[in-house]
Amino acid sequence: MPATAGPRVVRNPLRSPEDRRIRRIAGPSVLVLFGVTGDLARKKLLPALYDLSHLGLLPAAFALLGFGRRDWSDEDFAAQVQQAVRDHSRTGFEDQAWEQFSAGLRFVSGEFADPEAYRRLREALAELDRAHGTAGNYAFYLSIPPRNFGTVCQQLDDAGLARSREPHQWRRAVIEKPFGHDLASAQELNAVIERVFPSDAIFRIDHYLGKETVQNILALRFANQMFEPIWNAHYVDHVQITMAEDIGIGSRAGYYDGIGAARDVIQNHLLQLLALTAMEEPVSFASEDLRLEKEKVLSAVRLPEDLGVHTARGQYSAGRQGAAEVRGFLQEDGIAPDSTTETFAAMRLDIDTRRWAGVPFYLRAGKRLGRRVTEIAVVFSRAPHLPFESTATQELGQNAVVIRVQPDEGVTMRFGSKVPGSQMQVRDVTMDFGYGHAFTEASPEAYERLLLDVLLGEPPLFPRQREVELSWQILDPIEEYWSAQGRPESYKPASWGPASSDALMTADGRRWRRP
Repeated sequence: MPATAGPRVVRNPLRSPEDRRIRRIAGPSVLVLFGVTGDLARKKLLPALYDLSHLGLLPAAFALLGFGRRDWSDEDFAAQVQQAVRDHSRTGFEDQAWEQFSAGLRFVSGEFADPEAYRRLREALAELDRAHGTAGNYAFYLSIPPRNFGTVCQQLDDAGLARSREPHQWRRAVIEKPFGHDLASAQELNAVIERVFPSDAIFRIDHYLGKETVQNILALRFANQMFEPIWNAHYVDHVQITMAEDIGIGSRAGYYDGIGAARDVIQNHLLQLLALTAMEEPVSFASEDLRLEKEKVLSAVRLPEDLGVHTARGQYSAGRQGAAEVRGFLQEDGIAPDSTTETFAAMRLDIDTRRWAGVPFYLRAGKRLGRRVTEIAVVFSRAPHLPFESTATQELGQNAVVIRVQPDEGVTMRFGSKVPGSQMQVRDVTMDFGYGHAFTEASPEAYERLLLDVLLGEPPLFPRQREVELSWQILDPIEEYWSAQGRPESYKPASWGPASSDALMTADGRRWRRP
């Protein structure tokens, strides 16, 4: 009789890299970083790679190769990387850790469109394979403007670097958002990349999906019996997803103008949070199972019938934020005085599924708001009957579970409790879980988790093209409506957006939470 097959074992993507029971250590490889001189590389990518090495999650046979226009030697590049590590590393600079990490640093100087530069790149990679044992495994991180993706991918292909003839070797492409600026451009961008790299070798980085608290949405829902039975339209009144920043656009005018808050964060970050909050339980946490459930949610999203009532957009004006006088968006360096780009966006979305029919999801994102916070608030319906005097419950609101993504990561539950005293009076109280108080382990930075997953070839936290296209299908009609409405409404710094944002909620008899 043949042996019975054992149960399918699937690696749980929620497990932390620090968990000693499962040490997820990358194999021999090279990460080739295009755009190595940019802010993202300096503040996030280079420190994250060093931290992974410092934690023992990268092997000795790992190398980092920078590609850029600067006329740098390997030593010059190492000096730049070291400064970035000293300034931004989570685990702190240590000589011994740096010595091992820096042994694999190389730099190739060249233009994106110069075939000779890619010949030098091929030679440098071959040398790393021979001298450093990197085994011909290459991840190409394109931290560059999307208009350059096609050029770089084609040059990598022409140089024989995008594909390997050896079955045990791998090649991967890593790209940053924005994944286009609408559905058509997203499809065009994907076609450019997939001409060179197969779809399962393309890793789209949405750094929000690497955050511990975002991953904890799945743990909160599917590891706890107390939440799932009430996570539906029978008990939930509505859901609010907020991403607020208390800063302006800073030096990002060249990127931000013409993009705006909705394209910048709602199309990717907030719709991903919506999908994780609303999805059904996946068969497993394998990447295809996880993506399937998210795609079902996004394909079931329905836009409001009246976009004028249930969407809002605004631009921050000049005024006071805290103790400082700040400029308005139209006065920021590099912004055209007649720009109609929004710095605040809000909308109501509905999900036409059995679980969520009739439950509105309210999304908002903006700059120069009251404080920096990202949260998901699941607000429950009121109790059908309260056996108390009306005066006893005047201060009682609705129960809520609030998942705080940043900056104070954790979960808050709001419920009614009796006020101490001789009379029966019920008032809202909160029960709070904070990552910093509950765990002694420090949470890894999002880019640490995502970079390690790239090198391991584990894709659950990376959106595929289908998710990207569904997200643009949701946003495109709203952007088209806004484009015909003229200038966005003005709002004051340190406020919570324009008046139309509050009107969006009051039209439904609700109001925004004040985080």
